Amino acid sequence: MSAVEKRVPVLEARGLVKRYGVVTALNGADFDVYPGEILALIGDNGAGKSTMIKALSGAIVPDQGEILLNGTLVHFRNPLEARRNGIETVYQDLALAPALDIAENLFLGRELRRHGLVGSLLRVADRPRMLSESRAHIADLKINVGSMKQPVETLSGGQRQGVAVARAAAFASRVVIMDEPTAALGVRESGMVLDLIRTVRGRGTPVVLISHNMPQVFEIADRLHVMRLGRRVATITPASHTMTEAVALMTGATSFQGKGG
Repeated sequence: MSAVEKRVPVLEARGLVKRYGVVTALNGADFDVYPGEILALIGDNGAGKSTMIKALSGAIVPDQGEILLNGTLVHFRNPLEARRNGIETVYQDLALAPALDIAENLFLGRELRRHGLVGSLLRVADRPRMLSESRAHIADLKINVGSMKQPVETLSGGQRQGVAVARAAAFASRVVIMDEPTAALGVRESGMVLDLIRTVRGRGTPVVLISHNMPQVFEIADRLHVMRLGRRVATITPASHTMTEAVALMTGATSFQGKGG
């Protein structure tokens, strides 16, 4: 048993089942992510990756199975409950408001209010504090942007992804989930996003990464969770398996032989 396996998972799923009519998206699926690791979730289209992430982030409620947070059973009825428990998700569409500036996007839906009656009764935002904390979050992740007052619509694709990652990292006390974070980005901007993911992991926050980009997965992931037909078929590492072997597991061309992970 490895040192990783001896630890309690930060987030774990056991036997998740989710059906949409006659389609079974999750078929007794298991999942675990441990402290301070980057876990890549891989599989062909229709393997159940997105449904698994939606279940873990509260976007859907599974029909059967259990989800545990630090070993304690939890029941997320919506994404807000997952966020309140420290699970932040960065979806492909980033969920940014283009016309708002960087600071406003970082605190979107969680605006800081002024102290006293002005903040509690009139709900006036504490703009200076939001700008100051935004600068700190952006600097902490070494994201290269200008003023926090810069509208998000003026940023490059990589910078926008950086803002979305910064927002997730700022509020994620347990896990950051990222869905295809480098999709549609160039080589340089993809490299910047991978560095951001490493920085988040370096702070002790585990990152769950969904990606079809196998070279990037093998470059950055500590472990790979391989899904097929709604189930986890293997947990491997870049050291234990090659890219070709990982693809074979994804497609069913070979079964898991327990070489590692």
